[in-house]
Amino acid sequence: MTRTNKHLIIMPAYNPGAILVETVRRVTEIWDHVWVVVDGSNDGSESLLHGFEDEVPGFRLIVRKNNHGKGAAVLFGAEQAMREGFTHALVMDCDGQHPCDSIKQIMDVSRETPKAMILGQPVFGPDVPKERLLGRQISVGLAWLEVMGPWIGDPLFGFRVYPLQALLEVLAKPGRGRRYDFDHEVVVRLFWAGTPVRKIPAPCRYPDPVNGGVTHYDYVRDNLRLAWLHFRLLPGWFLRLPRLLRNTDSGLDPAMRDHSD
Repeated sequence: MTRTNKHLIIMPAYNPGAILVETVRRVTEIWDHVWVVVDGSNDGSESLLHGFEDEVPGFRLIVRKNNHGKGAAVLFGAEQAMREGFTHALVMDCDGQHPCDSIKQIMDVSRETPKAMILGQPVFGPDVPKERLLGRQISVGLAWLEVMGPWIGDPLFGFRVYPLQALLEVLAKPGRGRRYDFDHEVVVRLFWAGTPVRKIPAPCRYPDPVNGGVTHYDYVRDNLRLAWLHFRLLPGWFLRLPRLLRNTDSGLDPAMRDHSD
Protein backbone atom coordinates (compact mmCIF):
# COMPACT_ATOMS: atom_id res chain seq x y z
CA MET A 1 0.00 0.00 0.00
CA THR A 2 1.22 3.50 -0.87
CA ARG A 3 1.31 6.05 1.92
CA THR A 4 1.09 9.80 1.49
CA ASN A 5 -0.23 12.52 3.73
CA LYS A 6 -1.27 14.92 0.98
CA HIS A 7 -2.99 12.89 -1.76
CA LEU A 8 -6.32 11.13 -1.31
CA ILE A 9 -8.84 9.39 -3.52
CA ILE A 10 -12.41 10.69 -3.78
CA MET A 11 -14.95 8.26 -5.22
CA PRO A 12 -18.40 9.75 -5.89
CA ALA A 13 -21.10 7.08 -5.89
CA TYR A 14 -24.71 7.05 -7.02
CA ASN A 15 -26.51 3.69 -7.11
CA PRO A 16 -23.37 1.79 -8.19
CA GLY A 17 -24.71 -1.61 -7.18
CA ALA A 18 -22.74 -4.51 -5.77
CA ILE A 19 -19.63 -3.71 -7.84
CA LEU A 20 -19.02 -0.87 -5.37
CA VAL A 21 -17.58 -3.23 -2.76
CA GLU A 22 -15.18 -4.96 -5.14
CA THR A 23 -13.95 -1.62 -6.51
CA VAL A 24 -13.50 0.03 -3.12
CA ARG A 25 -11.73 -3.00 -1.70
CA ARG A 26 -9.22 -2.96 -4.56
CA VAL A 27 -8.63 0.78 -4.18
CA THR A 28 -8.07 0.59 -0.42
CA GLU A 29 -5.48 -2.13 -0.99
CA ILE A 30 -3.51 0.34 -3.12
CA TRP A 31 -4.00 3.68 -1.37
CA ASP A 32 -4.35 4.71 2.27
CA HIS A 33 -6.74 7.66 2.11
CA VAL A 34 -9.93 6.74 0.25
CA TRP A 35 -13.23 8.59 0.65
CA VAL A 36 -16.47 7.40 -0.90
CA VAL A 37 -19.06 10.17 -1.22
CA VAL A 38 -22.49 8.58 -1.61
CA ASP A 39 -24.61 11.10 -3.48
CA GLY A 40 -28.20 10.30 -2.58
CA SER A 41 -28.10 6.61 -3.51
CA ASN A 42 -31.30 4.67 -2.93
CA ASP A 43 -30.11 1.18 -3.86
CA GLY A 44 -28.71 0.45 -0.40
CA SER A 45 -25.22 -0.14 -1.79
CA GLU A 46 -23.57 2.06 0.84
CA SER A 47 -24.69 -0.39 3.50
CA LEU A 48 -22.26 -2.88 1.97
CA LEU A 49 -19.40 -0.60 3.01
CA HIS A 50 -20.30 -0.50 6.68
CA GLY A 51 -17.31 -1.85 8.54
CA PHE A 52 -14.74 -0.61 6.04
CA GLU A 53 -13.86 2.30 8.32
CA ASP A 54 -12.94 -0.16 11.05
CA GLU A 55 -10.94 -2.34 8.67
CA VAL A 56 -9.14 0.45 6.79
CA PRO A 57 -8.00 3.42 8.92
CA GLY A 58 -7.82 5.85 5.97
CA PHE A 59 -11.21 4.92 4.55
CA ARG A 60 -14.17 7.26 5.00
CA LEU A 61 -17.80 6.84 3.97
CA ILE A 62 -19.66 10.12 3.46
CA VAL A 63 -23.38 9.77 2.86
CA ARG A 64 -25.38 12.64 1.39
CA LYS A 65 -29.12 12.22 1.66
CA ASN A 66 -30.07 13.81 -1.67
CA ASN A 67 -28.64 13.40 -5.16
CA HIS A 68 -26.97 16.57 -6.46
CA GLY A 69 -24.66 15.12 -9.11
CA LYS A 70 -21.08 13.95 -9.46
CA GLY A 71 -19.65 17.46 -9.48
CA ALA A 72 -21.47 18.34 -6.26
CA ALA A 73 -20.21 15.17 -4.60
CA VAL A 74 -16.62 15.90 -5.67
CA LEU A 75 -16.93 19.49 -4.45
CA PHE A 76 -18.25 18.33 -1.07
CA GLY A 77 -15.39 15.87 -0.64
CA ALA A 78 -12.75 18.30 -1.92
CA GLU A 79 -13.79 21.05 0.47
CA GLN A 80 -13.58 18.70 3.42
CA ALA A 81 -10.26 17.30 2.23
CA MET A 82 -8.76 20.79 1.99
CA ARG A 83 -9.87 21.54 5.54
CA GLU A 84 -8.07 18.40 6.70
CA GLY A 85 -4.79 19.27 5.01
CA PHE A 86 -4.91 17.31 1.76
CA THR A 87 -3.51 19.04 -1.33
CA HIS A 88 -4.52 16.71 -4.19
CA ALA A 89 -7.34 14.33 -5.00
CA LEU A 90 -7.61 11.52 -7.49
CA VAL A 91 -11.25 11.34 -8.56
CA MET A 92 -12.35 7.96 -9.84
CA ASP A 93 -15.66 6.20 -10.31
CA CYS A 94 -17.02 3.39 -8.18
CA ASP A 95 -18.51 1.44 -11.07
CA GLY A 96 -15.41 -0.39 -12.24
CA GLN A 97 -14.74 1.75 -15.32
CA HIS A 98 -11.55 3.33 -14.03
CA PRO A 99 -8.33 1.31 -13.67
CA CYS A 100 -7.21 0.54 -10.14
CA ASP A 101 -3.89 -0.65 -11.56
CA SER A 102 -3.13 2.90 -12.76
CA ILE A 103 -3.59 4.59 -9.36
CA LYS A 104 0.06 4.52 -8.35
CA GLN A 105 1.22 5.76 -11.75
CA ILE A 106 -1.13 8.74 -11.86
CA MET A 107 -0.33 9.65 -8.25
CA ASP A 108 3.41 9.47 -8.95
CA VAL A 109 3.00 11.85 -11.89
CA SER A 110 1.05 14.22 -9.65
CA ARG A 111 3.79 14.22 -7.03
CA GLU A 112 6.37 14.96 -9.73
CA THR A 113 4.31 17.91 -11.06
CA PRO A 114 2.17 19.08 -8.12
CA LYS A 115 0.82 22.18 -9.85
CA ALA A 116 -0.59 20.17 -12.74
CA MET A 117 -3.85 18.34 -13.25
CA ILE A 118 -3.12 14.78 -14.30
CA LEU A 119 -5.64 13.60 -16.87
CA GLY A 120 -6.23 9.95 -17.64
CA GLN A 121 -6.76 9.31 -21.33
CA PRO A 122 -9.04 6.34 -21.96
CA VAL A 123 -7.82 3.25 -23.77
CA PHE A 124 -11.04 1.51 -24.75
CA GLY A 125 -11.58 -2.20 -25.11
CA PRO A 126 -14.13 -4.06 -27.21
CA ASP A 127 -16.78 -3.62 -24.51
CA VAL A 128 -17.21 0.12 -25.11
CA PRO A 129 -20.76 1.02 -26.27
CA LYS A 130 -20.66 2.50 -29.77
CA GLU A 131 -23.03 5.35 -28.89
CA ARG A 132 -20.66 6.39 -26.11
CA LEU A 133 -17.74 6.52 -28.54
CA LEU A 134 -19.59 8.84 -30.91
CA GLY A 135 -20.49 11.24 -28.13
CA ARG A 136 -16.91 11.25 -26.87
CA GLN A 137 -15.52 12.02 -30.31
CA ILE A 138 -17.78 15.06 -30.52
CA SER A 139 -16.74 16.20 -27.04
CA VAL A 140 -13.05 15.74 -27.84
CA GLY A 141 -13.47 17.95 -30.91
CA LEU A 142 -15.31 20.65 -28.99
CA ALA A 143 -12.73 20.58 -26.20
CA TRP A 144 -10.01 21.02 -28.83
CA LEU A 145 -11.74 24.22 -29.93
CA GLU A 146 -12.34 25.43 -26.37
CA VAL A 147 -8.63 25.27 -25.54
CA MET A 148 -7.37 25.65 -29.13
CA GLY A 149 -5.40 22.44 -29.19
CA PRO A 150 -5.21 18.81 -28.08
CA TRP A 151 -3.87 19.72 -24.66
CA ILE A 152 -6.60 18.12 -22.54
CA GLY A 153 -7.48 15.21 -24.82
CA ASP A 154 -10.63 13.38 -23.74
CA PRO A 155 -12.67 15.79 -21.58
CA LEU A 156 -15.15 13.18 -20.31
CA PHE A 157 -12.85 10.59 -18.76
CA GLY A 158 -13.03 11.33 -15.05
CA PHE A 159 -9.93 9.44 -13.88
CA ARG A 160 -7.92 12.51 -12.85
CA VAL A 161 -5.77 14.02 -10.14
CA TYR A 162 -6.67 17.60 -9.31
CA PRO A 163 -4.73 20.12 -7.21
CA LEU A 164 -7.46 20.84 -4.67
CA GLN A 165 -6.90 24.58 -4.38
CA ALA A 166 -7.18 25.09 -8.14
CA LEU A 167 -10.17 22.74 -8.35
CA LEU A 168 -12.11 24.57 -5.66
CA GLU A 169 -11.40 27.98 -7.15
CA VAL A 170 -13.00 26.81 -10.40
CA LEU A 171 -15.70 24.44 -9.19
CA ALA A 172 -17.11 26.31 -6.22
CA LYS A 173 -18.42 29.21 -8.30
CA PRO A 174 -22.21 29.30 -8.82
CA GLY A 175 -23.55 27.92 -12.07
CA ARG A 176 -20.75 25.44 -12.68
CA GLY A 177 -21.54 21.91 -13.88
CA ARG A 178 -22.58 19.49 -11.18
CA ARG A 179 -23.76 16.48 -13.19
CA TYR A 180 -22.73 14.89 -16.51
CA ASP A 181 -21.31 18.25 -17.59
CA PHE A 182 -18.90 18.36 -14.64
CA ASP A 183 -15.94 16.47 -16.09
CA HIS A 184 -15.84 18.47 -19.32
CA GLU A 185 -16.42 21.89 -17.78
CA VAL A 186 -13.96 21.60 -14.93
CA VAL A 187 -11.04 20.52 -17.12
CA VAL A 188 -11.63 23.32 -19.65
CA ARG A 189 -11.95 25.96 -16.94
CA LEU A 190 -8.87 24.71 -15.11
CA PHE A 191 -6.92 24.99 -18.36
CA TRP A 192 -8.26 28.50 -18.89
CA ALA A 193 -7.22 29.36 -15.34
CA GLY A 194 -3.63 28.37 -16.06
CA THR A 195 -3.41 24.92 -14.49
CA PRO A 196 -0.68 22.90 -16.24
CA VAL A 197 -1.61 19.56 -17.82
CA ARG A 198 -0.11 16.10 -17.79
CA LYS A 199 -1.78 13.16 -19.53
CA ILE A 200 -1.37 9.42 -19.08
CA PRO A 201 -3.08 6.54 -20.90
CA ALA A 202 -5.47 4.55 -18.74
CA PRO A 203 -7.56 1.48 -19.60
CA CYS A 204 -11.31 2.03 -19.51
CA ARG A 205 -13.77 -0.83 -19.28
CA TYR A 206 -17.53 -1.09 -19.25
CA PRO A 207 -18.56 -4.03 -17.02
CA ASP A 208 -21.68 -5.73 -18.34
CA PRO A 209 -24.74 -6.15 -16.09
CA VAL A 210 -23.94 -9.83 -15.55
CA ASN A 211 -20.70 -8.75 -13.85
CA GLY A 212 -22.32 -5.97 -11.85
CA GLY A 213 -22.04 -3.20 -14.43
CA VAL A 214 -24.36 -0.24 -13.89
CA THR A 215 -24.85 2.87 -16.02
CA HIS A 216 -26.89 6.00 -15.45
CA TYR A 217 -26.02 7.46 -18.84
CA ASP A 218 -29.02 8.81 -20.75
CA TYR A 219 -28.18 9.53 -24.39
CA VAL A 220 -30.69 12.37 -24.88
CA ARG A 221 -30.61 13.98 -21.45
CA ASP A 222 -26.86 13.93 -21.02
CA ASN A 223 -26.05 15.13 -24.52
CA LEU A 224 -28.50 18.00 -24.12
CA ARG A 225 -26.72 18.87 -20.90
CA LEU A 226 -23.40 18.91 -22.76
CA ALA A 227 -24.87 21.06 -25.53
CA TRP A 228 -25.96 23.61 -22.93
CA LEU A 229 -22.49 23.48 -21.38
CA HIS A 230 -20.81 24.38 -24.68
CA PHE A 231 -23.21 27.29 -25.07
CA ARG A 232 -22.30 28.48 -21.56
CA LEU A 233 -18.60 28.24 -22.34
CA LEU A 234 -18.85 30.39 -25.48
CA PRO A 235 -18.53 33.84 -23.82
CA GLY A 236 -15.43 32.79 -21.89
CA TRP A 237 -13.96 31.23 -25.00
CA PHE A 238 -14.41 34.42 -27.02
CA LEU A 239 -12.77 36.48 -24.27
CA ARG A 240 -9.78 34.14 -24.07
CA LEU A 241 -9.43 33.41 -27.78
CA PRO A 242 -6.57 35.87 -28.50
CA ARG A 243 -4.50 34.44 -25.66
CA LEU A 244 -5.35 30.87 -26.61
CA LEU A 245 -4.25 31.57 -30.19
CA ARG A 246 -0.98 33.11 -28.99
CA ASN A 247 -0.28 30.02 -26.94
CA THR A 248 -1.04 27.79 -29.92
CA ASP A 249 1.52 29.67 -32.01
CA SER A 250 4.14 30.06 -29.29
CA GLY A 251 5.85 26.70 -29.68
CA LEU A 252 6.01 26.22 -25.92
CA ASP A 253 5.42 22.96 -24.10
CA PRO A 254 1.61 22.83 -24.00
CA ALA A 255 1.65 21.85 -20.33
CA MET A 256 3.50 25.04 -19.44
CA ARG A 257 1.67 27.51 -21.67
CA ASP A 258 0.42 30.81 -20.34
CA HIS A 259 -3.27 30.24 -20.90
CA SER A 260 -4.69 32.04 -17.89
CA ASP A 261 -7.04 35.01 -18.02
